[in-house]
Amino acid sequence: MVNKSVKTRSCSVATVSLSIMTKKGDDNMTVVIGFEGSANKIGVGIVRDGEVLANPRRTYITPPGQGFLPSETSKHHRGVILTVLREALQQAALKPADIDCVAYTKGPGMGAPLVTVAIVARTVAQLWRKPLLGVNHCIGHIEMGRLITHANNPTVLYVSGGNTQVIAYSEKRYRIFGETIDIAVGNCLDRFARVIKISNDPSPGYNIEQMAKKGSQYVELPYTVKGMDVSFSGILSYIEEVAHKMLGSGQCTAEDLCFSLQETLFAMLVEITERAMAHCSSQEVLIVGGVGCNLRLQEMMRIMCMERGAKVFATDERFCVDNGAMIAQAGWEMFRAGQLTDLADSWITQRYRTDEVEVTWRD
Repeated sequence: MVNKSVKTRSCSVATVSLSIMTKKGDDNMTVVIGFEGSANKIGVGIVRDGEVLANPRRTYITPPGQGFLPSETSKHHRGVILTVLREALQQAALKPADIDCVAYTKGPGMGAPLVTVAIVARTVAQLWRKPLLGVNHCIGHIEMGRLITHANNPTVLYVSGGNTQVIAYSEKRYRIFGETIDIAVGNCLDRFARVIKISNDPSPGYNIEQMAKKGSQYVELPYTVKGMDVSFSGILSYIEEVAHKMLGSGQCTAEDLCFSLQETLFAMLVEITERAMAHCSSQEVLIVGGVGCNLRLQEMMRIMCMERGAKVFATDERFCVDNGAMIAQAGWEMFRAGQLTDLADSWITQRYRTDEVEVTWRD
């Protein structure tokens, strides 16, 4: 077996392995295929005993200033999902007979895209006569992060377009220590991108990150931490108003506002993460989710961890951004622990909380 290594975008993690080495020819190898499509990305990943064999995906991209609607997103997913499935099998050099289990994203996410993926996964499982597993999207991010970085028992900062949570494992649950009380950090960034008409290709958050590197003037914004929770909607409303006034008068640039927004939001996230670390006596932080690709967030977290003598783990956009391999990896863990989903129970749950899942594969 070839050991594939990648270099992460994290400043503190130099190289991570894509595979947990297993003996070639082992008849007990387990292969799981995972279908992800909870938002604007559709992906199919294949994992074999900790080795990522394939992970193709497609992204539904809208014009600048526009978000993605559930119906249009699901239409996009329907149009490409079989192509992505074929690509995954070809990349992995596998046939349907080689697959042991079919996993899909049960939730959380947007209803119409989730239903599209669930229908395809159910159909594939029945056609191939394979068991089916509904996976929590958030736990998919966590398990993929643990696989790629080899973080042992980290405090997890999960940041994406739909979720913002600080999580730690305890007694067979991923416990939520803090979270957003309104919109997610990724949603805040995306909506600000629409205000200043930033391109959605490859993603609004990535383009904000690049513009922020050119910003030099910090515009003071509200800082809203409430215990272990954070709030972003007030910040968004404030910077929208500031953008119309200050950009029009030349008091600052769009780059300055991107810089200011990132610095404020990420400082809030680092604060609640550090507080959770102190509570759990943790010396590791794992950043997962699409916003976790942001190098400035990784840098700010690294500075905090250095002051505490702790380590930060992160991956690049291949594994931070929604992908099929993360669903396959979580499904692999669940399948090996004896979990399955009956066909009659294979629905989707738009509000599927991280702490609802019994984590039977740890300890």
